[in-house]
Amino acid sequence: MQRLAEIEISTEELAAARGGDAAARRILFDRVAPATLGLIRRIVRQPALAEDLLHDTLIAMFEHLAEFRGEAPFGAWVRRIAVSRCLMAFRSPWHRARITLDAWTESGAVGPVESDARDADLIDLDRALATLSPIARTVVWLYDVEGWSHDEIAQAFDRTVSFSKSQLARGHARLRERLQAPLIAMETQT
Repeated sequence: MQRLAEIEISTEELAAARGGDAAARRILFDRVAPATLGLIRRIVRQPALAEDLLHDTLIAMFEHLAEFRGEAPFGAWVRRIAVSRCLMAFRSPWHRARITLDAWTESGAVGPVESDARDADLIDLDRALATLSPIARTVVWLYDVEGWSHDEIAQAFDRTVSFSKSQLARGHARLRERLQAPLIAMETQT
């Protein structure tokens, strides 16, 4: 699958989509939807919420198609919309309520729950990323995978560059801790 930021659309396809051509709009959808969903799933971690945010992103993309200036690849513009939608979801009071409800239904207790069970599966980077807070996970993903600068991340969160740098440092430290714990446990067993 092509990275979202690298997806480009021809000027003819873009003009047709702006004009309301259903076939051209389908082409835009087919090119950006899979990569956009992949990005959103990495950020929000909940499949149902990711699908909702994908729909919101694609609706916003089509509503604001006339505003795309072509200064960057089309996919980079869509990526910015997707990340913005994810951050808005994190700021929502419903998001905090959902986290509390999920923890309550999984454990029978109210509030966030941390599991002390560490096994070999934690070596998997995806599982380690899932242990990060949504904000730290988003900063790590945007910086390390999507290649955003600290300035871009700070602007997306409407915060300072030092916020981005500190979230990244904390996220990396937590990932190192999570990824090394199973290795240490395996060494002590032998």
